[in-house]
Amino acid sequence: MTLPQMDLSKMQLVQDLEIEMMADMYNRMTAACQKKCIPPKYKEAELGKGESVCLDRCVAKYLEIHEQIGKKLTQLSMQDDDFMKRIQTEQKK
Repeated sequence: MTLPQMDLSKMQLVQDLEIEMMADMYNRMTAACQKKCIPPKYKEAELGKGESVCLDRCVAKYLEIHEQIGKKLTQLSMQDDDFMKRIQTEQKK
């Protein structure tokens, strides 16, 4: 396998993992917000105003937290990369 092919396969793996993580996040968000905002026994097929508002807020909070966690993980990953580069530089001396 040539270097560009390995890079492509790594990129495909990263893309597949990203899709899987997003699908998992969506499924968790849907289940959590439905459980929180929609009673198990409902009388009307349409969402009520209170249910709609609750769902909007729940989804917004879920996505906001997901974004904050993503930023923090990126920050930690960059710090880890910097740390590993410093260690490698010091080992070469």
